[in-house]
Amino acid sequence: MSEASHSTDIAIIGAGPVGLFAVFEAGMLGLKTHVIDALEMVGGQCSALYPEKPIFDIPAHPQITGQDLIDQLAKQAAPFEPTYHLGQQVTKLEKRDDGRFTLETSVGTVIDAGAVVIAAGCGAFGPNKPPMDGLDDFEGSGGVQYYVKRRADFAGKNVVIAGGGDSAVDWALSLHDIANKVYVVHRRPKFRAAPDSSAKLTALADAGKIEMVIPYQLKGLKGDTTTGKLSHVTVATLKGEELDLEADHLLPFFGLAMELGPIAEWGLNLERNHIGVTQATMETSVPGIFAIGDIATYEHKLKLILSGFAEGASAIHAARGYLFPDKEFHFEYSTTTGVPAE
Repeated sequence: MSEASHSTDIAIIGAGPVGLFAVFEAGMLGLKTHVIDALEMVGGQCSALYPEKPIFDIPAHPQITGQDLIDQLAKQAAPFEPTYHLGQQVTKLEKRDDGRFTLETSVGTVIDAGAVVIAAGCGAFGPNKPPMDGLDDFEGSGGVQYYVKRRADFAGKNVVIAGGGDSAVDWALSLHDIANKVYVVHRRPKFRAAPDSSAKLTALADAGKIEMVIPYQLKGLKGDTTTGKLSHVTVATLKGEELDLEADHLLPFFGLAMELGPIAEWGLNLERNHIGVTQATMETSVPGIFAIGDIATYEHKLKLILSGFAEGASAIHAARGYLFPDKEFHFEYSTTTGVPAE
């Protein structure tokens, strides 16, 4: 095979937390993996969108940042020597007559795989931007940011956070103690965030540590468009009442725009931009292709990282059965098998 061609037991599409744990699970079963991701680094949304954001629902970790979680998952997978193909997208996926799969990427890499696990998160993602004029003038300078990569960048600054979901509330809670001022702009008093987080936000607002700007919506930006330095964020009510909030940064959190991209052309059972699977095995409508994490859907699905970990274990065990249909396997715990020495 050429240098651009590879053969492996399982091809994993997506190097986010769920994909990385699937590498570990495959290694524990003696299966080799190749991992493909469009980003230049492993970590998916955790690394790209919220590396410093604390995560509170990972078992045995009362609190861990997105990047620390990725670092530990990569370390856990490392003994099994996965091959990573980063900065490239799987553009073609075909099932051959022998039951194996051929994957081709945007840079010409060809991978022959016995099974495929799609752990592509929400597919190709980007922020839903607010319908405001002049965003481009302040994006490049950091005046308007859609992700927070370093909390320290906001120390002593005036920050306007817009949105009513978990990201908006979580970052208001995270930044209030280092920013000079935090405003939270939302069109109604009720938030869609976790109840505990919403309660903490209300408590901080009552204590005067966060200013709630409700019911307002974003309307405009003011500042030096030549340098991209933001000075004020204009907000307005539905009745047209306006306020100018002094601001160094605007953080609008209105969710991600999700696009399946080439995945939509692979003949899988799609349900509203998600891949339908059989929950017990995480197998898609195409035998030998499995989907795990946010991109997979089934009845009563919980979009949690910890759910994705369990889905990864189920998919890898089912993939082993697909690869070796005539072989009988006996379940073993990691305390029995151990892991290879680094």
